[in-house]
Amino acid sequence: MITGIQLSRAGIPCTLIEKKTYPFHRVCGEYISNETVPFLKSLGIYPEEFSPSILSRFQLSSVNGKSADLKLDLGGFGISRYQFDYFLFEKAKASGVRFILDTEVNSIHFKDDKFQVATTNDTLETDLVVGSFGKRSKIDISLNRSFIKKRSPYIGVKYHIYTDHPPDLIALHNFKDGYCGISNIEEGKTNLCYLSHRNNLKKYGNIADMERAVLFKNPVLKSIFANSKFIFEKPETINEISFETKGPVKNHILMAGDAAGMITPLCGNGMAMAIHSSQLLSAHVIRFCTSPDYSRAQLELDYTTSWRRVFEKRLWVGRQIQRLFGSERASNFAVNLARNSKLVANFLVKKTHGDPF
Repeated sequence: MITGIQLSRAGIPCTLIEKKTYPFHRVCGEYISNETVPFLKSLGIYPEEFSPSILSRFQLSSVNGKSADLKLDLGGFGISRYQFDYFLFEKAKASGVRFILDTEVNSIHFKDDKFQVATTNDTLETDLVVGSFGKRSKIDISLNRSFIKKRSPYIGVKYHIYTDHPPDLIALHNFKDGYCGISNIEEGKTNLCYLSHRNNLKKYGNIADMERAVLFKNPVLKSIFANSKFIFEKPETINEISFETKGPVKNHILMAGDAAGMITPLCGNGMAMAIHSSQLLSAHVIRFCTSPDYSRAQLELDYTTSWRRVFEKRLWVGRQIQRLFGSERASNFAVNLARNSKLVANFLVKKTHGDPF
């Protein structure tokens, strides 16, 4: 939607197709790095009116509950996707973006320098397509993207809760073959979102039994679950989360956000990367639409180059840091590192974040 806002305000007609109807929940850590704030404010889309939580401290606990605290130099803010996406939806409509809701895209074909986008109800023709369809979709399958061929071992689970959680703290709590992020969002609510190896669920059969048998081995998590009011009737879930290399362009479709590449959730920066990729992409698309001598090939090359320059190293660092999580030995090492080598720990955290843009 942020791409749509920028294109529409530049006078470029834009249609956004969404298979659901706003507002709705998504599995997400719901933390946005402050690197995005100058850009969001420049567009008038920083969600200040919802009083998002201001996050400046980071807590890490190991599988056995040993913990360490770090100060976040840049920090971030917390807001639910339910609220933020609907806020952006309203901003996008006001900017002139056309929406086709409750509609799924079945296929995208490129021929004779045009795209044919087939939905459940119609076929649209367009000059450019931006793919922002999340972590994994049927379009990825139809495009035969390489990452889709590999089974991912991860599932994601999200709750909103009422609990006694410090308003400035984002916490990451380890458990066997997974980790759980907790931070406050708007209206006094807290987001609890975790990533687990699917073997945990397979072994115990359902989410509730898995949580009691696996997550509760971390006494910090056990206490949070025991002393919180859970708002959802059932959790939001997602399967087959992949951190494999994806790429910013496929079959001439320009990929943004998680469709281009997903940073490991423990780095807490996926939303900021999606917002930044929108800024990069929109600048190139606007030039393509307004400069006759700017070719599609040059657009794709320039976007790929700028995307890789900004994000490729961060994605690699995230994959390496993930090795420090999900086991008692590795998580204890990470906590000891955070306790005793704060310069190193802060350096690693900084490498998963970008500079304000």
